[in-house]
Amino acid sequence: MTPRRRVGEVAARLRVVSGWSRSSPRPFRGTSAAARIKDPSLSRSLALFRAFLREQDDPEACYTLLARDAVDQVEAYDGPVAGRTVVDVGGGSGYFTEEFRRRGAEAHLFEPDVRELGGKPPDGTVIADGYLLPLRDGVADVAFSSNVLEHVADPQTFLSELARVTRPGGLIYVSFTNWLSPWGGHEWAPWHYLGAERARARYRRRTGRPAKHTLGENLFAVHIGPTLRRVRARDDVTVVSARSRYWPFLAETVVKAPGIREVATWNLLLILRRCPP
Repeated sequence: MTPRRRVGEVAARLRVVSGWSRSSPRPFRGTSAAARIKDPSLSRSLALFRAFLREQDDPEACYTLLARDAVDQVEAYDGPVAGRTVVDVGGGSGYFTEEFRRRGAEAHLFEPDVRELGGKPPDGTVIADGYLLPLRDGVADVAFSSNVLEHVADPQTFLSELARVTRPGGLIYVSFTNWLSPWGGHEWAPWHYLGAERARARYRRRTGRPAKHTLGENLFAVHIGPTLRRVRARDDVTVVSARSRYWPFLAETVVKAPGIREVATWNLLLILRRCPP
């Protein structure tokens, strides 16, 4: 199927399911998000960390677990996703999209890089740039982006597009690995602390192959402090939570500590709510 035809089919489906003012579930009003998501267990963090260490050997197990955990987080802040329209932007092979669908959501994957799709992307996958999604305004109940922000040269434009396609009152889930995190250099971490080029050269010597990421091309030094200031200054979203995505304790507190947060947060999770236009 051609990308143009795929866009047309997905757009048609979204026109049918996106009448949020008439049919979408009401905002979740159960136990408060803070009570349900506060300080996830140490065992959960260890399980995710162990899975991450096996990412290269067993990517399916790693990303299946990560997808379940991420959708758990979405539901903790916004209630069950069943019946909701979810836009997964930059979701790679589609693990997140598949997990949303497994729980009853109308989920759609938009991925700009064909090489990231793997052998069997979810049905209806669209090849599209996160800067310019082929969707009309307010089509999604949830806009979801996991570990993408550090790979875009213009995070503000990317966030603007996520906000544009989210309905007023809808949820925007954004997480990214900040540059000064121990994993900020991705496959050549933690040697990025000594400089990107030195780290990439070391990776090539050690593995015999070039690194996947190049600073300034497909990986960018995104920092927590400036990102929070820019997001809080926006008038199209409000910040529901800013927390470490994986940290097992004081996950919101560590993000409030300038300097320390740039290293200790590891991965920043932003839960945003779309404001009325």
